[in-house]
Amino acid sequence: MTPDQLLPTATRIADALLAVQTRVNARVDAAHAELLPAVQAAIGVDPGAAVDPGDLVDARITGASVVVTPAAVAAVVPLTAASAATTRAGRRAVADVVRGDDDRLAVIAGPCSIHDPVAALEYAAFLARMRERHAADLEIVMRTYTEKPRTEVDWKGFAYDPFLDGSSRISVGLVATRMLMAAITELGVPVAAEPLNALTPQYVDGLVTYAGVGARNVTDQTARERVSGFSAVVGFKNSPEGSIDVAVSAVISAWAAHEFLGVDHHGVTAQLSTTGNDTGHVILRGDAAGPNYSAAHVADTKRRLAARGLPEVLVVDASHGNSQKDHLRQIEVVRDLAAQVAGGEQGIRAVMVESNLVAGRQDLDRADPTRLAYGQSVTDACVDLPTTEALLEELAAAARARRAG
Repeated sequence: MTPDQLLPTATRIADALLAVQTRVNARVDAAHAELLPAVQAAIGVDPGAAVDPGDLVDARITGASVVVTPAAVAAVVPLTAASAATTRAGRRAVADVVRGDDDRLAVIAGPCSIHDPVAALEYAAFLARMRERHAADLEIVMRTYTEKPRTEVDWKGFAYDPFLDGSSRISVGLVATRMLMAAITELGVPVAAEPLNALTPQYVDGLVTYAGVGARNVTDQTARERVSGFSAVVGFKNSPEGSIDVAVSAVISAWAAHEFLGVDHHGVTAQLSTTGNDTGHVILRGDAAGPNYSAAHVADTKRRLAARGLPEVLVVDASHGNSQKDHLRQIEVVRDLAAQVAGGEQGIRAVMVESNLVAGRQDLDRADPTRLAYGQSVTDACVDLPTTEALLEELAAAARARRAG
C-alpha cells in the first residue's frame, strides 16, 4: 500500500468493520432481551412498573453512531514483528534514559499534529535517517499526535476528522491512526502520542512508545489513573497557568496503583486494575507568562521533585510557552538546553521539538481542505527539516559533552 492509499484503505476497513459491529450490537440487544427478564424476575423487579425516561435522558444528544472496536481494528490491522520490535526497543530505551540507565538524550520531534498521512510518512523517513546518524547520542521518537486538545472549539485532530472537512468519520480516523503508527514503526521509528480520550489508547495498543499528557489534562485525576496502567513511558506537562506542582502531583498519582472504570478491547466497560507507572515525569512547557526552561527553572523543578521523594529528572518542551508560540524561538530554547546538558546538567533527560517538512503553519479551510500546502502544520507552527537537522546535531553534541564530562 502506498502512503496516498492509507485513507482510502482505512475507509474500506472501517466500513466493513462497522457492518460487523452493527450485527454484533444486534446480537447483544437480543441476548439482553432473552436473559434480563429472568434476572428481573429473580430479584422481584416488575418491568411494567418502569417509566419512560423521555426527556430526562439524552436531552442534548443528536445522534449515536456505531463505532469500530479496538479488538476488531487490531484484527485487521495487526501488529507486525517489525512494529513490535520498534516499540519494544523504543520503550526500553526511553525508559532507560528517563531513569538514568542510558546516558543518551531522548528527543521527541515531529509535527504539532498529524493531518496528512503522506507527509507524516515522509517525515518519518527523515527521522529514520536521523536516528541512524545519532544512535550513539540520541533516542529519537516521532510526535504522531492524532488528537488535539482545544481551548475552545476547533479541529480536534486526525483521529476525529481524518478528511479535515467536518465529516467526523471517527471510525475511519481510528483505523487510519493505527495504520499510520504501524507504518511509522515499521520504518524503525518509535511513536509518541498525546492521549486525550479514555477510549483511544486501546486502538493503538502496542504502537506507542511515549505518551505525553497535555497541559489542559494534567489536573484530570481520571487521566492520571489511566496512564498509571499505560505500557508506554509517560510525561506530564505543567499547567497552562504554569503550575509545576500539579504536574508533580500527577506524577505521584501515576506512579501509584489504581482501580477505576475503563473499557476493554471490545469497547465494553471494565474495572481496570493497574500497577502504577514508574516512568512518569514532569515536562516543562512554559506558560502564558513566559518560558520555564532556564537553568534556574530546571533547578527549581528538581527541588520540587526531590521534596516529594521523586527522581530529579524532567523533559523540556522547546515549543508552546517556552517558545512563546514563535516556532523560530525553539532554536534558542534548544541552544540553551544543549548548553545546560553539555555543562553537565543530569536532570534534563529529553527535549521536545515541533517540527515538520515545511516551516510555519497554515489555516485549515474545511470547505476546501485540498487547498492546503503540503507538509505544513495546520495547528501550531513548526520548524522545517534543515532546522530540525541542525537542532539534532546540537543536542547530540551536548549529549556527548555530558558523557565526556
